[in-house]
Amino acid sequence: MDYLTKLLGVVAGVACGLCLGWGIRERLLRKRKAGTPAPPSTLEGEADVMAESGEFKMVLIVRQDLKMGKGKVAAQCSHAAVSAYKQVERRNPELLKQWEYCGQPKIVLKAPNEETLAQLLAEAKRLGLTVSLIQDAGRTQIAPGSRTVLGIGPGPADVIDKVSGHLKLF
Repeated sequence: MDYLTKLLGVVAGVACGLCLGWGIRERLLRKRKAGTPAPPSTLEGEADVMAESGEFKMVLIVRQDLKMGKGKVAAQCSHAAVSAYKQVERRNPELLKQWEYCGQPKIVLKAPNEETLAQLLAEAKRLGLTVSLIQDAGRTQIAPGSRTVLGIGPGPADVIDKVSGHLKLF
C-alpha cells in the first residue's frame, strides 16, 4: 500500500509538472509572437512590406555562362552564404535572428551572364539589401577574378523578390 501511494504521488507530480510546463511554454510563445519587433527597415516605405510577409530568405545567383561543375558551384555558393551571413551578423543581428527563426531559407537561382549579375547587384544595393559578390581565385576551373555567384540577403522575401523574382531555379 505504501508503495502504491508513493507511485501515485510521483505520477500525479509528473502530470502536474507537464501541464504546468506546457502552460508556461504556450504563454511565453504567445508573448514572444505578440512582442516580436519587426526587423528594422533600411528604406522608407519598406517597413509595411516586411511586416506583412514576416518571411526572410537568402538567394544565391549562379552565373551560367561559366559552365562551373557542381562542386565548384557548391563551393562558390557556400562562399557567398558565409560572406552574407557575416555581414548581417555585424550590421543587423535582429534581422539575422528573424531569418534563422524562419529556418534560414536559401534559394539557388540562375543568371545567364556577368552583365545580368551586375544589374542584379546594383538593384539589390539600391533597395538596401545585403549583397555578397564572389570572385574566384582561379585555381581550378575558371579564370582568376571571375564573378561567379551573387548572394542577396538574408532579408525580407518580398524585397528580395523585387530583385530576383524573375530568375529560374538552378
